[in-house]
Amino acid sequence: MNLQSGARVLFQGDSVTDADRDRGDAASLGRGYPLLVAAHLAATRPELDLSFVNRGISGNRTRDLLARWDEDCLALKPTVLSILIGINNVWRRYDSADPTDPEVFRREYHQLLSRARDGGVEEIIMLEPFLLPVPEDRRQWRVDLDPKIAVCRDLACEFAALYVPLDGIFNAAATRTGPAYWAPDGVHPSVAGHGLIAESWLAVVE
Repeated sequence: MNLQSGARVLFQGDSVTDADRDRGDAASLGRGYPLLVAAHLAATRPELDLSFVNRGISGNRTRDLLARWDEDCLALKPTVLSILIGINNVWRRYDSADPTDPEVFRREYHQLLSRARDGGVEEIIMLEPFLLPVPEDRRQWRVDLDPKIAVCRDLACEFAALYVPLDGIFNAAATRTGPAYWAPDGVHPSVAGHGLIAESWLAVVE
């Protein structure tokens, strides 16, 4: 992917992307991987004059992104969309008895990507939802997550999106340290986990 001069990069997703950003400050990137990616690119590619926006919201599922897509994606006119969504579609099955069927997930995610393309987004970067086995009950979630990962991979092919296979990356990293080092609750990254996402994002994009 060749980042174009003046490109506007939008980070979208749930709490992993939100990363405690200041909702009262439209320029806030939070304290996670969006900030790390933006800092690296701003420092190493100043001639591109890139701009970055974070609109991740904690707890969001694909349906929530659809409900705010006009305001929090299309109206911002990004040229590059980076999206990480899906783990809350899994989580709500286990904490709220509110599952998302894989085909519903596919349909909602497809609408997000299709509307982004139609709205002028030139490049899409899809980040794979990931899960680590900590605490132990997270292992049961694989039965719900794995089909959704398969959907993400299918959609990445269909939309010619760059793809960051975070589930494999995180689980491979966990073999060296144990899973809690990267995500203490199996879902929300530590500082090291956000660093791993940023590093993986940049490796795919650059």
